[in-house]
Amino acid sequence: MTAPGRRSSTFTRLLRHGFTDPSAAERLLESDQLAPIRADPVLLEALGTTADPDLALLGLVRLVEAQGGHTAERELLDTLVAAKPLRDRLLGVLGASAALADHLARHPGDWRELVTYEPQDLHPGVAEFERGLAEADDPVSLRVAYRRCLLSIAARDVCGTTDLAQTAAELADLATATLRAALAIARDAAPGDAVLCRLAVVAMGKCGGHELNYVSDVDVIFVGEAADGADEGKAIQAATRLAAHMMRICSETTVEGSIWPVDANLRPEGRNGPLVRTLSSHLAYYQRWAKTWEFQALLKARPVAGDIELGAEYVATLAPLVWHAAERENFVADVQKMRRRVVENIPVAEVDRELKLGPGGLRDVEFAVQLLQLVHGRADSSLRSGTTLDALKALAAGGYVGRADAVQLDDSYRFLRLMEHRIQLYRLRRTHLVPEDSADLRRIGRSLGLRVDPVVELKREWKRHRAVVRRLHEKLFYRPLLDAVAQLATGEARLSADAARERLVALGYADPAAALRHLEALASGVSRKAAIQRTLLPVLLGWFADSAEPDAGLLNFRKVSDALGKTPWYLRLLRDEGAAAENLARVLSAGRLAPDLLMRAPEAVALLGDGDGGGLEPRVRAHLEQEVLAAVGRASGGEQAVTAARGVRRRELFRTAAADIVASYGTEETPVVADQGALVDQVGGAVSDLTAATLAGTLRAVVRDGWGDTLPTRFAVIAMGRFGGHELGYGSDADVLFVHEPREGVDEHEASRAANAVVSEMRRLLQVPSADPPLLIDADLRPEGKSGPLVRSLKSYEAYYRRWSLVWESQALLRAEFVAGDEDLGRRFIELVDPLRYPAEGLGEDAVREIRRLKARMESERMPRGADPTLHTKLGRGGLSDVEWTVQLFQLRHGWDEPGLRTTRTREALAAACAAGLVSGEDAAILDEAWVLATRVRNAVMLVRGRAGDTFPSDGRELAAVGRYLGYGPGHVGDMLDDYRRTTRRARAVVDELFYGA
Repeated sequence: MTAPGRRSSTFTRLLRHGFTDPSAAERLLESDQLAPIRADPVLLEALGTTADPDLALLGLVRLVEAQGGHTAERELLDTLVAAKPLRDRLLGVLGASAALADHLARHPGDWRELVTYEPQDLHPGVAEFERGLAEADDPVSLRVAYRRCLLSIAARDVCGTTDLAQTAAELADLATATLRAALAIARDAAPGDAVLCRLAVVAMGKCGGHELNYVSDVDVIFVGEAADGADEGKAIQAATRLAAHMMRICSETTVEGSIWPVDANLRPEGRNGPLVRTLSSHLAYYQRWAKTWEFQALLKARPVAGDIELGAEYVATLAPLVWHAAERENFVADVQKMRRRVVENIPVAEVDRELKLGPGGLRDVEFAVQLLQLVHGRADSSLRSGTTLDALKALAAGGYVGRADAVQLDDSYRFLRLMEHRIQLYRLRRTHLVPEDSADLRRIGRSLGLRVDPVVELKREWKRHRAVVRRLHEKLFYRPLLDAVAQLATGEARLSADAARERLVALGYADPAAALRHLEALASGVSRKAAIQRTLLPVLLGWFADSAEPDAGLLNFRKVSDALGKTPWYLRLLRDEGAAAENLARVLSAGRLAPDLLMRAPEAVALLGDGDGGGLEPRVRAHLEQEVLAAVGRASGGEQAVTAARGVRRRELFRTAAADIVASYGTEETPVVADQGALVDQVGGAVSDLTAATLAGTLRAVVRDGWGDTLPTRFAVIAMGRFGGHELGYGSDADVLFVHEPREGVDEHEASRAANAVVSEMRRLLQVPSADPPLLIDADLRPEGKSGPLVRSLKSYEAYYRRWSLVWESQALLRAEFVAGDEDLGRRFIELVDPLRYPAEGLGEDAVREIRRLKARMESERMPRGADPTLHTKLGRGGLSDVEWTVQLFQLRHGWDEPGLRTTRTREALAAACAAGLVSGEDAAILDEAWVLATRVRNAVMLVRGRAGDTFPSDGRELAAVGRYLGYGPGHVGDMLDDYRRTTRRARAVVDELFYGA
């Protein structure tokens, strides 16, 4: 016996062999289960080599207990002592993975999987794993067989028989075999579905890259086709059911737990898209809609299950798109932005523990390698590997990465992945967070061979490798010249013409090598076309440089030239008509809206000339309506007719935008238009007239398609809001009211149904997805708002306004103007509402107080959260709403006896109020200046960004482009914002006095 107060020799030996709780370990060694071998020295030696000796000993005792009989126990213990390979494997697993120890306790015979050491056991592949899963015929037995195979992989891993790359490859091979087994179970459960379709399972992510973790989502994409003679729709439905069942088999939790989630969210449209698509549907999506990250993901695509031939066809079909992804505009910037977004989305408390996504983590290596692959893999097929370490090796061999850098990255990546493996192996849970508990860190450190002071050594090594990755990642990922290489065409990945590049940099081009590529494509060769381009380009480059987006200007010019280069008139127009080339340069470099409109119909370039193309002068509404109605009349059906009308609208929107840009920028022959108000009026009038003509044509098409020449009810469209005020912007909706009046002898219900059908079809046709921008109809200003009927009869309007009308509706009707349909009905509607909007003797004080209350409420409730009220053009201080409500209050109070106030247009009404002495000339000028400036900013945002917005852009280049449109040169964005704040601050002071009576 050991004397009281003295430790036993066993206790001391346990400490020496790495046990952290020697008392508990001593009790386990004294248990009956280990009696036959407790004195054998090889047991303690073997336990001492494991990652966690305490965990290994506990797992061994549980395994012996689970054997269920003396004979089985002796077989296990005798083999353990006699066979060193089994001893190292079994105890190594038990010391590294509590989850696999649990599996062995539930399935005590599985330890025998670790006994043999045949060559095929050392490096198994998919075929060996398929044999291991062959007897699984349901989800539960599949999980048991999967864990049995995983046991052997983990044993080879923790014993050092396989390295990181081999282990990751084996895990991917086991996943492949598992997906095949799960699909087979799903097919057996639905043989009818199986015969209808061909279904390919394409692995993505780490599984596709043959570098899987112990516990990771297995990313897949499904491709389906109809089997011979099967209906495609039914086949895809069948394939979808099979795919969904296969995913459930792997993902759902059973009595044996789950395997891993199968994640199909990398498919086109993500979780919102169909689970299974045909190959042609996949191709169409990637050709038209896919984002840069989706091509990056395809780097790792690999067919693994189901119809392998179909999967291989999928990979081969999409490969050309993948290897040309680097030619996409902003490719490098998109990849960089995505990486930054990943880091930004990590919770602050987890950033320092994030092994995969954090700075200096695994994702940094993977993103850098993938970026270099996509950039250089176009011309070098040796780089096209889905496996990170293989790709890194190929990049070094090709000289794309320095060899010393590649060696360091390889070493650090392997260390970080091993850490990840050991963290996940313990509980077989999906995590990338480094644990904080010292016992966990000790186990991980020991598993990596750090035995002196495992916790301290692990933290030191992790920090060192993370710093290496961070440093090299930034060197590779943000290399200044990468953009230039990325924008070069296949076979031209070289840097040349230093002088030209320096000139382009001096001119403000952010990507001079890309510019050189465009120039070479446009001007190389001996053709007449190239000769003309060589005379045009030196001047065009200067015009592009005089914008906030010279790179975009040159790129857009190349696109237009590619589209129209073979037409006889295009280059002649640019060469011979002096204004055309400069106008085109201004339009192509001023933002997104005008180039987008032009690219949809490049022949609209002719409008930029000063010849027969019609020029940039806006067309009057009568001419627009005549053209639209003629186009509608020639069409064979409603959809074709409205498509024609929308085509006219697209062209005329381009004309209006181009005229606005040219007038705002000025040209060598035509200076900048000084009267900014006139520009605002021109745009507002042109877009409003165009919208009215489009609605008139759409109404004609819908009526003709559904009822022939005559609708059962008279029908009119009343413009409201900015539409009625002739103040529409490029991105404005069309605010309207719809009114009808049954024809003689027509039942009111029939008339109402017809009118509602017309409205519904008009809205649908004007929003059908096409190359033309949609026109959104907004009828929310109707009586009762969204709760009221879309269409009312004139009698219904009369009854409602007589009994229920509220003061806000009278205010809204100040903008009411007939625009389309039955002119007489429209006139009578306007006569009906005139007494409401211009009430006799003006508004009473109660109504005035109500309007002020509504305005104050709108200011407090409708301002977007986080928006700067000093820069919000609509609801902000001194913005559009402030000026318009002030002017409209004048109209409501004095319109009955001041005819000049009876207009739908804000600026006209303000001028009339000034002429009537209701507002001083100085105050009127302040309000007018603020309203014009806010409107110009909204128009600028739409022109620059291609989408509507009520505040200044946050992106620096976009903000600079808005400034250039407003007349501010480079470096003066701050002045622009200061001027806007000063102008609107003065306007708000006037509003406080005139509107609120402050």
